[in-house]
Amino acid sequence: MKFFNGGFKLGSGVLVGAGIVILAPIVIPVVANVVKSLTKATIKGTLIAYQKAKIATAETIEGLEDLAAEAKAEISEKPEVATE
Repeated sequence: MKFFNGGFKLGSGVLVGAGIVILAPIVIPVVANVVKSLTKATIKGTLIAYQKAKIATAETIEGLEDLAAEAKAEISEKPEVATE
């Protein structure tokens, strides 16, 4: 319990440093691979969402253009004469 009660001693600091030096070559590549995988998955998900949004937007614009063309066609038709 001296380690926790008395703070770091010179010997314990050296042990912690040695442990870091020994474990760093093992831990850093593992962490780097996990971060790389997560980043790549995030980018892929974003690209897929962008593509789907792009398609949905194009379909919506096409539908609105069709409606506008129909409305213009109805306006340009000659009004029917009412026969009473």
